[in-house]
Amino acid sequence: MTDTSYYAPQSALPPQTDLLSDRAIVTEAYTVIPRGVLRDIVTSVLPEWNGTRAWVLNRPVAGGATTFAQYLMEVSPGGGSGNPEPQKEVESFIFLLEGALTVRIEGESHSLTPGGFAYLPAGSEWSTANEAGGLAKFQWIRKRYEPLEGYTAKAVTGNEQDLTPGAMPDTNNKWRTTRMLPVDDLAYDMHINVVTFEPGASIPFAETHVMEHGLYVLEGKAVYRLNEDWVEVQEGDYMSLRAFCPQACYAGGPSNFRYLLYKDVNRQITL
Repeated sequence: MTDTSYYAPQSALPPQTDLLSDRAIVTEAYTVIPRGVLRDIVTSVLPEWNGTRAWVLNRPVAGGATTFAQYLMEVSPGGGSGNPEPQKEVESFIFLLEGALTVRIEGESHSLTPGGFAYLPAGSEWSTANEAGGLAKFQWIRKRYEPLEGYTAKAVTGNEQDLTPGAMPDTNNKWRTTRMLPVDDLAYDMHINVVTFEPGASIPFAETHVMEHGLYVLEGKAVYRLNEDWVEVQEGDYMSLRAFCPQACYAGGPSNFRYLLYKDVNRQITL
């Protein structure tokens, strides 16, 4: 496989000589957190974890995306958590960017390398450990699971490099999607995909839909249309989009533009 680049931000503080300017944007329709602001001073320490720092990329807030939380996690050698999820009603998805991570699900161990992922159903017993020599960096997505009578979500593990992407119609395979959770199973109330655009490919219309999005850029750069704005993004940047935020993009190159995508799916609107 050739699509194997996963950017993990470097967290050291910038020098005092740097200008106070960046590309961070927060609106009611969308938020852009550029990689340059993921610094030591904005980390969080989670009580369920040891040897670990977290950058909180999204949390439910009024006027923003409300269905999920998303973190950039950095686990030192020997670190991890024996009880990472404090809420039994919450499901999780882990996507490894750098290093190695052991995930144990119901007593069974799974070794993740970059591109590796694990879906952890709500109520399941799972743990993580960095048993390697370097830092382990990964994206962690959490969502309160919405049960559906007659369906049971099961744990899923794998590596996106081992999956065959699906081409979007009429794009000559220049826009393709790697789907890491079953898309035809109503047991799952979220989809997690890796979306790839080759240079020059685009979303040629302003998608306006009910799904919220969390997008972490793995590789490359693009201009993204968010609401009425064109925003430049690159690897390591993060975007959260509320429901119905118009969105489109154009991949300018020179490399592929790839991002990890969350969206909520498969459930009736609760009134």
